[in-house]
Amino acid sequence: MSAIYPSLSGKRVIVTGGASGIGAAMVEAFARQGAKVFFLDIANEEGRALQASLRDAAHAPVFHRCDLTDIQAVQATFAAIEESGGPIGVLINNAANDDRHEVDAVTADYWDQRIAVNLRHQFFCAQAVSGGMRAAGGGVILNLGSISWHLALPSLSIYMTAKAGIEGLTKGLARDLGRFDIRVNCIVPGAVRTPRQMQLWQTPESEAKVIAAQCLPQRIDPAHVAAMALFLASDDAARCSGREYFVDAGWHGA
Repeated sequence: MSAIYPSLSGKRVIVTGGASGIGAAMVEAFARQGAKVFFLDIANEEGRALQASLRDAAHAPVFHRCDLTDIQAVQATFAAIEESGGPIGVLINNAANDDRHEVDAVTADYWDQRIAVNLRHQFFCAQAVSGGMRAAGGGVILNLGSISWHLALPSLSIYMTAKAGIEGLTKGLARDLGRFDIRVNCIVPGAVRTPRQMQLWQTPESEAKVIAAQCLPQRIDPAHVAAMALFLASDDAARCSGREYFVDAGWHGA
């Protein structure tokens, strides 16, 4: 059973990286609240399949194929969504990719591409919705961080740089946009059982290691992260801004 937030009904919501994993759980969760959800991804097949699976929602989510590293494409997509029905009430900056990398193998081009994939678009997506939110009298921006840099996990130095930057970006946007009643927060997931992560890391040994590192002996699913997003996007969180909210089962070790 999930909480129902009346303030989310009819709200126009954009989720980036919404075709799979945590993003897909957020698309479904907001759609089930009666929100009007638009989700962006480069995974065309998965995006179309998710859109079809939720066609019975009060407002069927709409998939837009968009490469978030192409800022002009981002701006055009956001403009088209707003032109179709008005300003966006909630932006969820979820898209990311945690490819592993070794320090000696990193080139300048790879660095720039990883930052573009994991950090740069979050600012420009926020910029794209901020004008409409100001005109509407407020809004919510939720950025997805990561537990990884808090734990100093291996082979993720660029990814962790980006995710640490997202927490700084959150505070900066919260300060700059707060006077327009735009709330900005960061959700920090722990070891979430997405299909990608389970394919990469699921072994009895890795499962036991994660459980041992957490305060709670249960694994985290995408729906748990989506539940936090629903709360922070709702009017129930009206005085929450500029903060990090961990959904990590109390993970304190690698």
